[in-house]
Amino acid sequence: MKLAGEQKIKAPRDIVFAALNDPEILKESIPGCQTLTKHSNTEFEAEVGLKIGPVKATFNGAVKLSKLKPPESYTITGEGKGGTAGHAKGGAAVKLTEDGEHTILAYDVDAQVGGKLAQLGSRLIDSTAKKLSGQFFKKFGKIVEAAQAPEDGKEDKKGLWTRLKSSVGSK
Repeated sequence: MKLAGEQKIKAPRDIVFAALNDPEILKESIPGCQTLTKHSNTEFEAEVGLKIGPVKATFNGAVKLSKLKPPESYTITGEGKGGTAGHAKGGAAVKLTEDGEHTILAYDVDAQVGGKLAQLGSRLIDSTAKKLSGQFFKKFGKIVEAAQAPEDGKEDKKGLWTRLKSSVGSK
């Protein structure tokens, strides 16, 4: 299955890149994500509960980042196992482009499923994948946009902007 798209986010590119590497933001953005643990700057482990058609499963998997070119791009690859429901693996090329005060986040995904999931049919799998990726990028964009620098005298929402800015500054 191949899937491509883009999301326009009202935030600087370095902040968007930092957010793509922030486990709290990712956990909040990933539909059904129950846990997300960052083991290193390039390795994460996740547990995600999903319902795809009649199949409901919890997937445990590992995610690895490679070809990092901060704040421009990276490649993400992963593999998840959902017990009797099956398994999924794949990767995505993520590219960030500046567009004035916005950032265009473009993605190109290639994924495969096996087990019971593969028996559901490609149309159901494809439509579910499009729906889930759309939910992820919409939520991710809202979180990053809401984290913008606080106005004078206002508190930084959840300390998110401060955390992202310090992450950018430490690279």
